[in-house]
Order: sequence, then structure tokens, then C-alpha cells
Amino acid sequence: MAEITASMVKELREKTDAPMMECKKALTEADGDMGKAEEILRIKLGNKASRTASRVTAEGVVAAHIARDGKAGALVEVNCETDFVAKNEAFLAFAGALAELAASQRPVDVTTLSRLPLKGATVEEARQALVGKIGENMAIRRFVCLAAQGRLASYIHGGARIGVLVDVVGGEDALARDIAMHIAASKPVALSAAEVPAALVQKEREIASAKAAESGKPANIVEKMVEGAVQKFFKEVTLLGQPFVKNDKQSVEQLLKSSNATVAGFALYVVGEGIEKKKDDFVTEVMAQVSQAM
Repeated sequence: MAEITASMVKELREKTDAPMMECKKALTEADGDMGKAEEILRIKLGNKASRTASRVTAEGVVAAHIARDGKAGALVEVNCETDFVAKNEAFLAFAGALAELAASQRPVDVTTLSRLPLKGATVEEARQALVGKIGENMAIRRFVCLAAQGRLASYIHGGARIGVLVDVVGGEDALARDIAMHIAASKPVALSAAEVPAALVQKEREIASAKAAESGKPANIVEKMVEGAVQKFFKEVTLLGQPFVKNDKQSVEQLLKSSNATVAGFALYVVGEGIEKKKDDFVTEVMAQVSQAM
């Protein structure tokens, strides 16, 4: 049986907003597995345990660049060790230059991007020089290039921690920017239900099934409850299904139709999303040092 520490309970509570004792029980049942504990809370507490648990653990920025004609653009994430460096002007300029370079050259991966020329050197040489100047490690984590069917719009939010690039066909420039802002705020995982990853849908269906089974209702009712939960999930995680942030009486799909517009695609980056960052447990570290000294 894994040891359930106070820091683990605190982390789960921060992710799910569930009561402290429920977090401890879930971690115990999951034998310390954080992901499984989140699922257990979802089943027991429903929407009280958030589906969008924060996974942002690294520092850095997201930068965007769109060509003047609005037909080509790129989004790039560059990571560093501290929030202090993420605000450094030279670091921000480097990220911006990478976004512009990626938009114009459309490299296939980070390795190719790193070999491209940038101000008399390669990108990798520029990165190493910046590391030497600032004294902190940094890395080009990822980028995406979009070629627009319509027009591209971008939006950078939260001190450049969230970045969006969206391709809107039809409508006005203001609509495209509103859609980009909506994506940054609501963080959809896909454009439509058909594009939601199958593994994500399956996981949601399993959670809904387990939760519905606890109701004790007949199988045909349970089946309808599960399907209803999955459809609700689609509305929450798809761009077209979400309520528009500026008017929650209207879905994004309805907004687009009213403007005779469509979204051809989008990209959303949140700094550090999916990166596991070591968390120091000061109390444990001190106790370990005391034990060694005895």
C-alpha cells in the first residue's frame, strides 16, 4: 500500500476542488495513483471534481505570428525554469522570432526548426547563447503551423501562458478574434464531437457508466443516463458545442452560423501542459537530513 502524504492530498484537492477527506479516501483507494484518484472522485462527486484539472507545471511562454496576408501563421511554446525568466525581454524576443520563423519556413519538427538560420546563427546557437547570457536552461518544446482556408486570428493571454491560433472562414475580423479569445478561455479539446480523441470519449463513458450504475436504476435507464452524460461532455469539450463566452445563451456553432462563418481549425497551447515538474517537499527533505545526521 502506497503512503498517502499530505502533499499528495493537497495536490489532488487543488486539481479537483474536492473535500480534503474525500481526496485522502480516493488516493487510498487508488493506492496513490493520482490519475486514478481523480477518476474515483469524478464517479463519487460528479462535477464537483473538475474535468479540467490543471496540469500546468512548467514555466515559459507561448508566442504567435501571422503573416500580413493572414494566410500563414505559427504558434510556438518555449520553456524555461522560472517565471522570472519567462518575463525577460530577451527570452520573449527569442520566442517571438521563433514564431515568425516557423510561420515563414514551416519546418517539420523542432529539430528542423533548431537548424534554421536566425540573425547570423542557427536557432540552436541562438538558444545556447541566450542560456549562457541569462544563466537558465530553456527549450523549444513544440510549435504548430497553420495555412488558412479563411483568415487566421491569434490571441495570447495570461502573461503569454496561453496562446491560440484559429482559422475562420467567412465573417469579420472581429468574429475571428472573438473565437480566438473564446478558445483561450474555454479550452476546447476538439472542434466537433467527431474529432474528440476516442480514448478520451471511452474514459468519459466508463466514468459515466460507473456513476450511473450507482443509481440502482434499470439497465435501459442507465444506458440513457450514460449517453446523456457523454453528449453533455461533448458540449463541454468541443468548440462548436460550447456556450460562447460573451453570450452563454448562444453556442459557438450558432454564433458562426449567424455570421455565415465556419472554423476550419485551431491550435491551443497552455504553457507546461502535460509536463511533470518535480515538487520539493521541504519537510520531508529536512527530516531526511536530520535522520542522516543522527
